[in-house]
Amino acid sequence: MQPDDIARYSTLSDPQIRSDGGACLFVESRPDLERDLNVRRIWRWDGTEARPFTAGPGDSHPRWSPDATRVAFLRSGAERADPAQLALIPAGGGEATVITDFEFGVEGFSWSPDGSRLAVCAVTPAHGWDGLEEEERNRRPRRVGRVPFRFDGRGRMDDRRRHLWIVDPAGGEAARCLTPGDDEEWQPVWRPDGEVIAALGDHHPAGGLEPGVDLVEVNVATGAVARLGRGHWVAVSYRPDGVLHAVGDVDPHRFPSLAALWRRQPDGEWTDLTGHLDRSVYTPSPAPLPEGPQWAGPVAFITLEDGGRMGLIRVEPDGTVSPVAGGDRVIGGATPAADGQTVAFVASSPTGPGEVFLVDGAGERPLTDCNGEFRRTVQQAEPQALAVSGEGGEIDGWVYLPTGEDLVPVLVNLHGGPAAQYGYGFFDEFQVYAAAGFAVLACNPRGSSGRGRSWLRGVVEDGWGRADLADVTTVVEAALARFPRLDRDRLGIMGGSYGGFLTAWVTAHQDRYRSAVVERALVSWTSFAGTSDIGGTFSQHYLGALPPDGWQRLWEASPLAVAHQITTPTLILHSEEDLRCPIEQAEQLFMALLRAGTPTEFIRFPGEGHELSRSGRPRHRVERFEAILGWHRRHLAPGAG
Repeated sequence: MQPDDIARYSTLSDPQIRSDGGACLFVESRPDLERDLNVRRIWRWDGTEARPFTAGPGDSHPRWSPDATRVAFLRSGAERADPAQLALIPAGGGEATVITDFEFGVEGFSWSPDGSRLAVCAVTPAHGWDGLEEEERNRRPRRVGRVPFRFDGRGRMDDRRRHLWIVDPAGGEAARCLTPGDDEEWQPVWRPDGEVIAALGDHHPAGGLEPGVDLVEVNVATGAVARLGRGHWVAVSYRPDGVLHAVGDVDPHRFPSLAALWRRQPDGEWTDLTGHLDRSVYTPSPAPLPEGPQWAGPVAFITLEDGGRMGLIRVEPDGTVSPVAGGDRVIGGATPAADGQTVAFVASSPTGPGEVFLVDGAGERPLTDCNGEFRRTVQQAEPQALAVSGEGGEIDGWVYLPTGEDLVPVLVNLHGGPAAQYGYGFFDEFQVYAAAGFAVLACNPRGSSGRGRSWLRGVVEDGWGRADLADVTTVVEAALARFPRLDRDRLGIMGGSYGGFLTAWVTAHQDRYRSAVVERALVSWTSFAGTSDIGGTFSQHYLGALPPDGWQRLWEASPLAVAHQITTPTLILHSEEDLRCPIEQAEQLFMALLRAGTPTEFIRFPGEGHELSRSGRPRHRVERFEAILGWHRRHLAPGAG
């Protein structure tokens, strides 16, 4: 696989099976290098074959109307600045009609139970900012009173708010804002009686200085908002009988924690339905679509993370769990038909970018072959699993070897999060590196998800920068011993976000690596606490420290504090609009390496945020690949250094 082969395969997501199981909608996304944009279209499987249902280029989030005669979806234009609006199309196909015109677009919606209304999360100007031309909006000084006032992937927040609106799909009534004010709400879902909408929101006076998000219910007739509690919630849902459920953790201060399925009891207490599994039913990168439980009567269908895999389970009301689909792959979302006997889901494997599958009483079968040509014509490396005993338990790892029998240089890959996992899904980066002649070693040290709560919190309780460093070292030694083709004298290391942090931390404490790439990294906790969109709480969760009392702890845990010890030639990659790990992090590391005399280069990507490697402009993604390969080739070539 070559860097520009990213335009040869599609990413499929968000399967939406019709209630009778006879048709399924899903989203197909593919990079277009010529137009330098990511094209998204909705496809429809009609019981026989799958074909494009909308033209794109920015269509997503398809949802059947309750009577299955219409489909609502989000549509944006070709330009990245074009906001998404709500559109409708007949279920049998035809011309789509855009029915909203919110200034900053629509982020999500849901149908009312009777199909007469839609609850919409729309982004509109905050008080004092409405009616302004773009030039004047950009010119004005900004008076900020709370955090976050900007957020990665969303940009500015101080001049706009996310609120719930009621929209008439027939256009007979004007859109009505249900939740005006300075607080925000998103991810609306209707209670089955149509009288109440539940949503996530931020109604705390301290905003981003207080961990978690609020779970609220809004009376549709009056707009009255009831706060049901603050937690680390990622999704909210009603069972068909009106019982409220949520995914996440009821305690906002317990992060990092496993995301479980919780049920709200009539007395307001919460019951954890999946905590006994000691595994998460949600992973943030990439998040399953649709998010949260999908219902067939009283039974919930939801994904389950486990040891590099993402499976699909059904959860009974008493918490009893049974598998629906699994194996060495990653299931990225699913929906059941009304009877619960037929389920559509998207799944990928290490050598397959993903297809839509159907499982029913007759077994499992693929509904699509969108990536068939790619699988048949582009050679893929099959990973070999590596389970290693470490001081904290068994560490999951994988080795991708290039073709041939020669000794090969090694790229140790460290994932972000740290609450995420490498595993059995398709990852284009590993295939590109293997095709370029590098062996890839990926692992899930303590701090990763997929191995239970104790493993997830390993970097908190066993030491951030100590437990993970020990685990990475253990896996590298085990891989070198097991795979004789790995050249221990030509080791490279790389990672993004937390993986970038760990790359810089490792090279500051070990000089065995001859090449390093630090991407979109956290390197200074002290400045991150004041500049990141999540800086208000993140260091408290992982280090137990916040400014001003925690300055010493923050500095001691920062790679920047030991960057003068790095001798490994280091390429720094960062996006200029990254608000998760702002670019000042990279700038500080670059200056420190220059002062230390360490070979280094710094590549800045304009107009990109934290998600460049996954959803950035296609040309930037290719240029990023070329920069990484060029750097490692230069420093890991035989005789280099």
